[in-house]
Amino acid sequence: MLGDLPATLGPYRVIRRLGSGGMAEVLLGEALGASGFTRLVAIKRPLLSFRDDDELTRLLIAEARLGARIHHRNLVSVHDLGLHEGTYYVVMDYVDGADLGSLRRTISPGAELAVYVVSEVLLGLHHLHCLADQHGRPLGLVHRDVSPSNVLVSSSGEVKLADYGIVKATRLAGNTAVNVRRGKFAYMSPEQVAGEPLDARCDLFSVMVMLVELLTGARPFDGEGPAEVLERIREAASPALQAVPAALRAVVRQGLSGFPGDRHTDALTLRRALLDAYPAARNLGPPELSRWVAGSEGEDSPASGPSPSQSTVYDP
Repeated sequence: MLGDLPATLGPYRVIRRLGSGGMAEVLLGEALGASGFTRLVAIKRPLLSFRDDDELTRLLIAEARLGARIHHRNLVSVHDLGLHEGTYYVVMDYVDGADLGSLRRTISPGAELAVYVVSEVLLGLHHLHCLADQHGRPLGLVHRDVSPSNVLVSSSGEVKLADYGIVKATRLAGNTAVNVRRGKFAYMSPEQVAGEPLDARCDLFSVMVMLVELLTGARPFDGEGPAEVLERIREAASPALQAVPAALRAVVRQGLSGFPGDRHTDALTLRRALLDAYPAARNLGPPELSRWVAGSEGEDSPASGPSPSQSTVYDP
């Protein structure tokens, strides 16, 4: 045992704990193969107190099934779903870096890099939103938990959106349930707070909240606690954006509209609008992002790796 960790989970050697959330933890593991082959992986499993939680087990299985179908440079891939001593675990890409929230709290990215990072997230979301079933029918997937802790930035400058445990298909069986809220309160859209049916524009609202936070250090609907945050989002009053660069304000304001029909129609449309408004971001790429990650590590940034699921909690 490694402290309170097993030496292995199925065929994976456990190296250390990467992080822990309210319901799950993520471990660094190593897959072993023939002739000295090794590969680092991230392994998500429920915390001990939630290992008999049927709902969390269902979410982990759903995350694994969906993640196994995802192959995109801006989305974390799932490699395996295992069972160890009666508990399921999910094996994912290991991202050697940090989550966007940890990075932002250490060093501000600046406007150009913030827009670039968000543009990469939007590419991943576009792929997710456009996924179809085996018959070519669009699934209408909605992530529902786009937030800085679920955006992973690697030391080599990759941007990957993680955590598919609460992703829902809205156009087929198993539609997003009305009056069921999942996700981190501060990044929810008004329709998500109200428990209304969701589509891809819900995720675009969350992206804009995240962008404002990257640009200004504060979220546009922040309040004294969860209840006040939810009320401000529900009211969807146009937030003060004086700290947002003037060139971006119109795009951000449209993205934060309380009415989905007034927002950008899809992730690629929003991405184009952002890059047209702030074209300097088009000149950035993995090298600049890698330097930002390296700079944050020099400032004693928190540890790297995927963040565990923190569904239905207030993420301050």
